[in-house]
Amino acid sequence: MSARKPEQFDRRSVDQTEAMMVEITRGVANELRGIALPQAPTIDSSLDHEYGLDSLARVELISRVEKSFAVSMPERAAFEAETPRDLMRLVVKARSDKPLTIAATRTNQTEKPDNHIELPARAESLTDVLTWFAQTHPDRTHIRLYDDYSDGAAIDYGSLYQSAQIAAAGLQKSGLLPDERVALMLPTSADYFIAFFGVLFAGGVPVPIYPPVRRQQLEDHLKRQQRILETCQAAMLVTNAEALSAARLLTLSIDSLRRVFDLRHDILDTTDSLVTNEFEPVVRTGQDIAFLQYTSGSTGDPKGVVLTHDNLMANIRADGAGMAVTSDDVFVSWLPLYHDMGLIGAWLGSMYHAVEFVVMPPLSFLSKPQRWFWAIHRYGGSLSAAPNFAYELCLKRIADKDIEGLDLSHWRVAANGAEAISAATMDAFCTRFSGYGFARTTMFPVYGLAECSVGLTFSPLNREPLVDRVDRQRLLQHGRAEQIENSPHSMALVSCGRPLAGHEVRIVDEQNRELPDREEGRVQFRGPSATQGYFNRPDATAALFCDGWLETGDRGYIASGELYVSGRTKDMIIRAGRNIFPAELEDAIGNLDGIRKGHVAVFGVAASEDGSEKLVVLAETRKRDERTLSELNKTINKLATELITVPADEVVFAPPNTVLRTSSGKIRRGACRDLYINGHIGEKTPRLWLQIARLLSGAIVPQWRRLKKKTVARLYAAWAWATFSTLALLLWLMAWLPLSTRALWQIGHGAARTACRLAGIPVTIEGAEHLDDIQTGAVLVANHQSYLDGILMLAVLRRPVRFLVKAELEQSSFLRTPLLRLGTLFVERFDARGSLASLSAPGEAITSGESIMVFPEGTFRRMPGLLPFHMGAFTVAAEYEVPLIPVAIHGTRQILRADSWFPRRGLIRVSVGSAITPRAGEQWQSALDLRDRCRRFLLQQIGEPDLAHESNKVETG
Repeated sequence: MSARKPEQFDRRSVDQTEAMMVEITRGVANELRGIALPQAPTIDSSLDHEYGLDSLARVELISRVEKSFAVSMPERAAFEAETPRDLMRLVVKARSDKPLTIAATRTNQTEKPDNHIELPARAESLTDVLTWFAQTHPDRTHIRLYDDYSDGAAIDYGSLYQSAQIAAAGLQKSGLLPDERVALMLPTSADYFIAFFGVLFAGGVPVPIYPPVRRQQLEDHLKRQQRILETCQAAMLVTNAEALSAARLLTLSIDSLRRVFDLRHDILDTTDSLVTNEFEPVVRTGQDIAFLQYTSGSTGDPKGVVLTHDNLMANIRADGAGMAVTSDDVFVSWLPLYHDMGLIGAWLGSMYHAVEFVVMPPLSFLSKPQRWFWAIHRYGGSLSAAPNFAYELCLKRIADKDIEGLDLSHWRVAANGAEAISAATMDAFCTRFSGYGFARTTMFPVYGLAECSVGLTFSPLNREPLVDRVDRQRLLQHGRAEQIENSPHSMALVSCGRPLAGHEVRIVDEQNRELPDREEGRVQFRGPSATQGYFNRPDATAALFCDGWLETGDRGYIASGELYVSGRTKDMIIRAGRNIFPAELEDAIGNLDGIRKGHVAVFGVAASEDGSEKLVVLAETRKRDERTLSELNKTINKLATELITVPADEVVFAPPNTVLRTSSGKIRRGACRDLYINGHIGEKTPRLWLQIARLLSGAIVPQWRRLKKKTVARLYAAWAWATFSTLALLLWLMAWLPLSTRALWQIGHGAARTACRLAGIPVTIEGAEHLDDIQTGAVLVANHQSYLDGILMLAVLRRPVRFLVKAELEQSSFLRTPLLRLGTLFVERFDARGSLASLSAPGEAITSGESIMVFPEGTFRRMPGLLPFHMGAFTVAAEYEVPLIPVAIHGTRQILRADSWFPRRGLIRVSVGSAITPRAGEQWQSALDLRDRCRRFLLQQIGEPDLAHESNKVETG
């Protein structure tokens, strides 16, 4: 259909426009069905249910609508349209927008990459890397958000760092605690990058999940995300305004999910400068969890791959070496940022290597694949990556007229991985686009998996893809990859290259014995990028490891040191003594007339006790008459016999949108098997209102649990306050009675222990004998976590000690008298001369044989970590040569945090160390030695970060 000029569209009547839209929609539907629609859908008919269009069919429909009306519609809105009328509204709205033509002119970048930019070689974590660049190259462009009509918004290292700090401050202010998980349900945008590092700087663990794309599949999407959020016990979820309503539905069912944020509205636009100035980043070490990677195939059994900063830094550096990356390179990507290939391989790798990262949303590529090429053209892209289906999509969807003048000669690495690699697709792609400067040596087959961060094996640079043609039957029946000439009996497998530096790959049999070259078996690996396991899944983690090696879940063989992958272990079907891998058969069936390409699932169903399985083919088709389907059945079985020597036990024909796929386009064979077993094949997607109603009804029980939990927590808080308030009132009254300090202490000691018991707070004391051993004066030093620490020490210490507390409390008319009666000493914290003078009182107490109790941090904060020590207590111990007793408090911070007056249930552990005797020598050095030995003990016992050295954490490379 020829394109019509905009002014022609303006003159059309509404009726004519509607008729035109229906005509285009029916045309796409009829072509895909192969026959005319049995009914006569209208302008208000459902694109899903009545026209029968799935996501790929929508891509074609949107493309035709844009060409017919000479407009460019927003991808997300177009994909969410439910009827042709919705599309017509978008056409009207887009009428005054920018022209459709994608800019092809090369951009003139003001900042030229510098090949000699130094990299943060000593950085231990992702936050180290961004901090280093923000300090050394703050104005260097890091990210460019691709736009068809302009140079695109640029984000430099400095602005990303500053925005992430603001986001981190807002998250901490909202109650985020270190190591709590924060789900990121954000599309590709500036907000995603800010939120990711905001969570890291705040001490949280990001969990990327993908946002809803189509409202018609809302229930399925949210149920899958719900399982992930339950598994990782997410405390918060960050999203944007568009997905906020869907995100709030998740809070109804997830007990751990306390807050849902619209990043812009709730955090970035409301976090004031005071909060940001007070914010202190949480130090991350290489052993800390960087984020959890849930694979796109997560369904009823989600497994979050735990990736530490050490894992990521090792993989990013090895990937860079494998591709010879320099800061001259430009990485162009449309890959989703919630998958390892897009997140680590594309973005984080670019960040570390000072590579400009040009990025567009996946939907932009899917709707117009030529955008990928034009971005590479405009910015001189040298690096990019994609799964095999993307290269296939470019072959099918890009017309020559769409890429006139295109130059791909700068493209030197086109990584192909993340799914089965087709030799035919690679060859066709290289041939088709060689005329535009694409070299065969640019195609770069790779292999990786989330359990190895992202990359595991890379092909050698500057080599054409290596294809191994082997005897199909020998491989399927005997597991031997014997080379033969190209023939109908051969199978083409692509080399994925050799392991990255520091990594190893091996092939083993069912008894875990390593196999020789060209013997097929299970692929295992090990190396510094390898995960420690799955989050909160000890069962799955145990199954992942085998004698120090990790299972990839794939099968393959090694030849001349290079890895060839033949299929997934879990997808392998055992049929008549043969090992059958579905991918080749699915691809061949998808090429048949009447079968929807890419919408075929082959799987096995248990059929007998000997381990054999029933071979089932599930294929989408728009054909309906019995004769046609019978002929298709015969053709499929003939094809199966030719490829795997056995026919299918059952061929199931299903309507469009039946075969389930992951968000990255992979066939979910296990989920399709479940559909088959449960008899749900062919069921229509329910209406949106019904999906929401089912989600809400499913949230009744979780909401009841949450209400019960909140009620119990509030009742407990009230009871705890009543208990401790009674204690405080008792001590205050007793302080006015003519009692000795020892007698008053004994009363307070008993009351404090009773209050802890009544409040349901178990207190465990380790090393109490070290307190009993002290016969003369000593200095007791404890870490400070909460306002409860004073009451706790009163409950722990049987004999009176003299607390050193801040002088400000002496001004309190309510507290002064009871504190003085208990022997408290007041110390000036901020005035140096006053502080030195006040040390004479502790000295006098020590001289008279009394002991003193000090919290050398001087204060506490809500975030875990041992703050720097004031030297007063250590100076007194060194000067008067008395033993120092370290006391480690663990648990009071969790019960009553700083800036909160809401107590929660918890356990308290107090560990008392053996006496530390001052060493002979100069007094100041002796005091420093006491401080360091005491600090080591406390850090070992409490298991919190050492905050005394935060400022020196990041070293430059």
